[in-house]
Amino acid sequence: MPSLPAGVALGAGSGDADGVSQPKTTWGLLEHAIGAGPDERAIVSGGPPVTYAALHQTAASLATALRDRGVQRGDRVALMERNTPAFLTWTFACAGAGAVLVPLNHRLAAAELREVLADATPKLVLAHEDFRPVLDAALEGLDAPPPAAWLGTGAGSSPMGLGLAELPGPAFLPAPCEPDDVCHLYYTSGTTGRPKGVPLTHRNVVQHALAATSELDLAGDDVWGHIAPMFHLADAWASLAITAVAGQHAFLPEFEAEAALAMMAARGVTVSNLVPVMLQRMLAAAPGCGFTGGSLRLVLSGGAPIAPAAVREVLETFGCEYVQTYGLTETSPYLTLSVLEPKHRELSEEAQLARRARTGRPFETVELRVVDDDGRPVPRDDRSVGEIIARGSTVTPGYWNRPEETAQAFRDGWFHTGDLATIDKEGWLNIVDRKKDMILSGGENVYSTEVENALYEHPAVLECAAYGVPSAKWGEEVRAAVVLSADATAEALKEHCRAHLAGYKVPKQIELLSELPKTGSGKISKQRLRDGADGGASVSPRSSQDPAP
Repeated sequence: MPSLPAGVALGAGSGDADGVSQPKTTWGLLEHAIGAGPDERAIVSGGPPVTYAALHQTAASLATALRDRGVQRGDRVALMERNTPAFLTWTFACAGAGAVLVPLNHRLAAAELREVLADATPKLVLAHEDFRPVLDAALEGLDAPPPAAWLGTGAGSSPMGLGLAELPGPAFLPAPCEPDDVCHLYYTSGTTGRPKGVPLTHRNVVQHALAATSELDLAGDDVWGHIAPMFHLADAWASLAITAVAGQHAFLPEFEAEAALAMMAARGVTVSNLVPVMLQRMLAAAPGCGFTGGSLRLVLSGGAPIAPAAVREVLETFGCEYVQTYGLTETSPYLTLSVLEPKHRELSEEAQLARRARTGRPFETVELRVVDDDGRPVPRDDRSVGEIIARGSTVTPGYWNRPEETAQAFRDGWFHTGDLATIDKEGWLNIVDRKKDMILSGGENVYSTEVENALYEHPAVLECAAYGVPSAKWGEEVRAAVVLSADATAEALKEHCRAHLAGYKVPKQIELLSELPKTGSGKISKQRLRDGADGGASVSPRSSQDPAP
């Protein structure tokens, strides 16, 4: 197994709380759920509910099948599947066998997948038969392609990908994993270069799961909606956190706004984390579907800042609490949450909305600082901008086979996120931009988020992204790409921005598109927008008179 970079300290383990032993490994979380209630429902997603006892037994059987295929502790097993019960089951099966799960983004092209597989060197690839053409093409280009097993119902496949061994039941002994063994290996989207592997240890993901149950008051009667992609940490962390409390899992294989709303209503979903683009589309679709929130008690969203007006729409449309989140793959993922404290609920409605829309205060497993270019903490005045740095038990030990990039990102025991933020006197952060997305126009810093927040105040804007492009006159100039939900012109949007922003922050050009380019995890790709502006990657224009998407 390739070694992880040395010299990066891991955070301390959780230890025991109140004398009660806490799980130390991913498999331990599943065993913990069995102890809490083997007959509790684990999966509610079409067909008869699956109990935790049945999930445990199937995962143990598949772990045995992996061993029979020669998979040993530390070997990588790649998984290419939609949001399904199979994805959840294989997550625990790999843990039981001591294997490192490598979730594959099924939206990648064959050449991109080939790069991931070449770097991860999996012992086995598990993939749904629908992805056979692209995966076969990816495997063909490898010097030593791993064997593949196919999930599905067609010829040459089985529902779980491997023939089930005789169910071992309570006799199954999981691999003797240690908390600092690598558990999962995620690959970043690679929009600015080749994919980069981020290993997370059992300590990382288990500590995050246990902390999330406390931070978000997750309980056994919660039903989690797996709507964001499970191959990405936008959702993957919840597979472990909901299992830790013996809650229920509901699945949406492919995102479509109306289908997501219907699934939440049918399965009684109480909580979910949504990529911002998904949230915007579900809010737009809800009135036409007659969806008013149903069983929802909490919606989380992260990956991009949100405007207070959008938070208001969530509260009014879904009738539930909203929490803004911020984190990275490298941090398992959460670094902050905008969970209101009792004192905040005494504020005015507008002040509460503004607080919910902030990036939030530190997640309980991490220590955060906002520092200037010299590494000194910036004043807590909510105006001074610095880079967010973090350390704690949920931070990756380093990049996979990337010692130079690890050394660059981890300095003096702190992980440097590359995200710029302010911090207020209460210690709450507010993201203003990625370092690489900040626009320097005419000697002035323009943060893309403030431009986007202004655009989102316009009622016709469904999605938007602000970015900088080279300018002979200004060094860089501000541009924006917008998807509309109602008729509007680019000039009308500029006028709207002029009423909310200083002149140098107003986009010089606004392009109306039918959709914005996305990364595999569903985030807007500003790199592709910049490339398109330079005559590179193409985007899809639309007329302001086109029907809303």
